[in-house]
Amino acid sequence: MRRYVGSAFLAAGLLVGCGPSETETSTQQPQEQQAHGLLTETDVDVAAECQGIIAFANNATYAKLDQYLPSNVVDNLVAARAAQPFVSLADVSAVRLVGPARLQQLEQGARSEDYIDADCYGIVEGLAVSHDDAAAIRTLVNSVSFTELYTIMPYAWNGAQNLANQRPFSNVDAIGATSGVGEVGFRNLRNAATLSRPFEALVAAVNALPGSHGGVFMARHFDWWANLNGQHYNFGIHECYGDKTEQFTNPNIPGQHRGADADGAEVRAHVAAFVNAADRFGTLDPAVKAAGLANLAALTEGRSFFGCSYGFAPDPWSGHSGTFFIDTENGFGVYTDSYWVE
Repeated sequence: MRRYVGSAFLAAGLLVGCGPSETETSTQQPQEQQAHGLLTETDVDVAAECQGIIAFANNATYAKLDQYLPSNVVDNLVAARAAQPFVSLADVSAVRLVGPARLQQLEQGARSEDYIDADCYGIVEGLAVSHDDAAAIRTLVNSVSFTELYTIMPYAWNGAQNLANQRPFSNVDAIGATSGVGEVGFRNLRNAATLSRPFEALVAAVNALPGSHGGVFMARHFDWWANLNGQHYNFGIHECYGDKTEQFTNPNIPGQHRGADADGAEVRAHVAAFVNAADRFGTLDPAVKAAGLANLAALTEGRSFFGCSYGFAPDPWSGHSGTFFIDTENGFGVYTDSYWVE
């Protein structure tokens, strides 16, 4: 049963002042966003810093593998690599008798034999993550809103709730071991923490642009639920899309909720137009702009998104026009806000 949330019902989060409020539009940005570390940039199951685990599985002698693994497991690994060399952790995991415990033993062997070093944190929930991946995941889980945890892990709500209840975490092993997270949930967390850094650099550059009697604001990490439930002067929904936002629209207003999800092309077109308008004086670094939009294209191609566009005012002398898109499967989100001030 859907619930109509009218402007009189919106509660919590009154904006004070003219510009965008950090508490309104964005959760605390993970600290590593400004760092340039060894982060995994694509959705793979072995970080570059951990490729030595695969090399050890492919190249170590039978006798060397037998120092770290049971002989029957070594038999299966050697037979499998003779037929087809391993290229991913999933390939290794698919070998008979290789489960999480055997993967840990394989990692121990790779580390002891100097195939990997401290830059490889290790294997957690089916992913071999770098040291910097691990730090980024931990910071993300400890800092983003409850809402964002839920959207990052849409099929692991119990895991998201347990993470929210048990944080802060001091290491990613504890995150991966949290009840309800699982391999899919942990992979979504890794991807949310590491895959969008070029786009986040563009977001930071746009937010640094000077403005006069107005401006723009973007966010990669934000609490969309709090935004739609904020108590604002003259709040109004322009349009929403996707099942998750239907409850915020008025069924008596034709077209306010269109039903169908937004696609990646719509997200890219909106963001490109927003960035180009913000960069009307050509002050953005072209390389940052190009890399950010290319990263956005890679993350949105073939994806589906829910979201809304809406207007609100923190006071009678200013106004905001906000839009957000959230990936329905992995929680990747984009928020844009243009505002004016008298």
